[in-house]
Amino acid sequence: MRILEQMEKLGYEQLCLFTDPNVSLRAFICIHDTTLGPALGGLRIWKYGTEEEALTDVMRLARAMTYKSAAAGLSLGGGKAVIIADPYQGKSEAMMRAIGRCVESLNGRYITTEDVGANAKDLEYIAQETSHLVGLPLSQGGSGDTAPMTGFGVVTGMKACAKEVWGDDSLAGRTIAIQGFGKVASETAKLLIKEDAKLIVADINSQAIEESRKLPEVQIVSPDEIYDTQCDIFCPCALGGTLNGTTIPKLKCSIVAGGANNQLLAPADAHTLQDRHILYAPDYIINAGGVINASLEIGQTYDSKVSEEKTSQIYYTMEHVIWRSKREDITTATAADRLAEERIKSAAKGRNIYLGSSSG
Repeated sequence: MRILEQMEKLGYEQLCLFTDPNVSLRAFICIHDTTLGPALGGLRIWKYGTEEEALTDVMRLARAMTYKSAAAGLSLGGGKAVIIADPYQGKSEAMMRAIGRCVESLNGRYITTEDVGANAKDLEYIAQETSHLVGLPLSQGGSGDTAPMTGFGVVTGMKACAKEVWGDDSLAGRTIAIQGFGKVASETAKLLIKEDAKLIVADINSQAIEESRKLPEVQIVSPDEIYDTQCDIFCPCALGGTLNGTTIPKLKCSIVAGGANNQLLAPADAHTLQDRHILYAPDYIINAGGVINASLEIGQTYDSKVSEEKTSQIYYTMEHVIWRSKREDITTATAADRLAEERIKSAAKGRNIYLGSSSG
């Protein structure tokens, strides 16, 4: 990977590498764009196969966070942190406090929260070393777990897509195939059951599958079978890149709408979905509920009612993306990108990069 060339091409501002052998810390923090404000993005802890794989992930996720915050109308930029470690047995308090010091060294240019592999307890350890984080438990003055509001946003976006495809935004009786059953998927599933939808679930983790069995009348299929499953909506909630040249031809759905980040492996995959007449809900449009929720901690007292009201606007943002896609004869992915890029470009006329909390 030609890192500097890639950063220049896609507008990245900063990439930091951190190590601390004493606590087995090997981490990246990437800041993509701070035109709109400090970079907000979660900490992902994952046992990556290679350093290059981790680096690719952190850079893609950081850029996606820029677009997510911009499209959601937030005064935030995009960033991400990853630790190369096994999230189930490779973490420790010392490691979390070490990454907290790394975050602190960036002087507020990057604000962290939890992501895949991290949890509320990890955030509590990180908070001992930095104040530049959001998502602490409500009991500690934070906004709490982002998964419930992320799930709410995903279902809200699904409804906007359903209205476009079937003329009615009701999900009652619709079959939704959920790929991956982590926290966001679990919250999404609970809401879908309230909507009287039918669920099909797949996950590589047996514990996650056992959790899904607690829901009423859920059909379980293998991770390989989920792509071929007949459904109305395919809901990717696993890691990124699951929609690609191999998997998209297998899909038997009318809509793709899920909570995972970076669902498309390549930009061309959006065209493949469109050519198959499958409506794609751009991931960072409909999974923005979590960042909306967390943003309401920054510089103000968190209010769950305000969070829900702001997240409900995802419905209208998704409608706008669909409308623009049809008007300009472009994919919904391109329409979403243009929406975000235009907001950043407009804001850039009046300011430059965010320098950090002590310098305003």
